[in-house]
Amino acid sequence: MARINLLPWRDELRKEQQRQFLTILGLSVILMGLLITAVHIQYANMINAQNQRNQFLSTQIAEVDAQIKEIEKLERDKQSLQARISVIQQLQGNRPEIVHLFDEIARILPQGLYLKKIEQKGKAITIVGFAQSNARVSAFMRNIEASDWLDKPVLDIIKLDQKEEDDSREFTLRCMQVNKSAENKS
Repeated sequence: MARINLLPWRDELRKEQQRQFLTILGLSVILMGLLITAVHIQYANMINAQNQRNQFLSTQIAEVDAQIKEIEKLERDKQSLQARISVIQQLQGNRPEIVHLFDEIARILPQGLYLKKIEQKGKAITIVGFAQSNARVSAFMRNIEASDWLDKPVLDIIKLDQKEEDDSREFTLRCMQVNKSAENKS
């Protein structure tokens, strides 16, 4: 007798196709999961590498900023020292001037004129003293004009001193300190 397969072959075929479909679907899902995981890991590694580079740059920037602050501090210190050096050099250069100034005042001071106070502010000099007569003060002013170290005498006040018995006159005179011999050289 002939063997006839009465089993529903179409149902078996459908079940086989469904099993293949589910197997392919399962493998596709697993493969897609692996692919997504690989992409995620790759992006995480790239983000981590960029964060490390950013951290490195941040530390380098912080070091450079610290160096810049130190350089700025050194520049301020340098300017301060240069200002001090220039003041010291100016003072060293002006040291002999006071000697010349006092020598000049002593040289041009006429007889009968006595100095009480000499005050200097910058180049302006104020002289307070006593004179036996107005003519002696005038002679002193002419000597100042002829001097190499003093110039522009201006008489502020001259008054008769009532306390003194010898008719002396107290005077206040202003003049400017100059060095005509140094000006002529330059």
